[in-house]
Order: sequence, then structure tokens, then C-alpha cells
Amino acid sequence: MAIAKNTVCLWYDKDAEAAARFYAETFPDSRVTAVHRAPSDYPSGKAGDVLTVEFTVAGIPCLGLNGGPAFQHNEAFSFQIATDDQQETDRYWNAIVGNGGQESACGWCKDKWGISWQITPRVLTDALAVGGDEAKRAFEAMLDMTKIDVAAIEAARRG
Repeated sequence: MAIAKNTVCLWYDKDAEAAARFYAETFPDSRVTAVHRAPSDYPSGKAGDVLTVEFTVAGIPCLGLNGGPAFQHNEAFSFQIATDDQQETDRYWNAIVGNGGQESACGWCKDKWGISWQITPRVLTDALAVGGDEAKRAFEAMLDMTKIDVAAIEAARRG
């Protein structure tokens, strides 16, 4: 299978395959499509080590590169996963945080490899799109949350 014309490349220390397999198990429309091993030794690995992993996360083609510890992930890049209800929000949040990840603020969390995720219920993005007082109330409610509470956002929208 040929790599997509436009692919998100994510740099990992050494766990690209484990990360890709976790994403494939966690999110719909996600899968590992290829694992490529290094043909020779390289600065952060040896011949035969997993060098790159082709995978898809929620329909987005990605390439995981085991490039060593030189670069670390930060919040400047994140996957945003739109959720339909609290159950779906909880499922993704708990999968990421419960698998060695960490909570952050306003619906953000990090997986154990340092990739940032925004687990964002559609009720929140819909409220912000409406604008005005409804958006302001929903936004202000969100500012006090780690994982987004759908019922609290709905209540804030209503005033």
C-alpha cells in the first residue's frame, strides 16, 4: 500500500508501533497498515529495529518515526476527537489517561507517548459556534473542566 500524498509524521523515541496499535484499538476508522524495519544501523537504532509505522487515526493517515529522544511532543500539535455524548467522551478520555497518559485542562489530555488529544464533545463546539451569551456561558464552564462534562455544558448553554 502506498503512503498517502499528505501524511502526518509523528516522531517517537522508540514506541511508534505500540502507539499506533493503541490508537487502532481505541479509535474507530484507525488501523496499522505497515511496519518498516531499518535496513541498517542508524543513530538511534540498529538494523532490523522498527523504523517507521504507517497507520491511520480516525481516518487521518500518519507515519510514526522511531527517531530517538532528540524531540519531544508538546501541545502545539494535538488530535481533536469529536464525541457525540458523555459515554463516548469518557471512553476515549479513560483509554488515553488510563493507559499511562495524563489529564490536562479544557478537554485536553496526553497519551503515554506525549501526544496531545482534545476529547471534544460536539455540544461544546456547537455552543461556541452559536456565539453570543450561549457561547460565553459554555466557554466559561469549560475553563473549569479537565474532561468535558456534557451535562454541565448543556446546562451552561441554557443559562
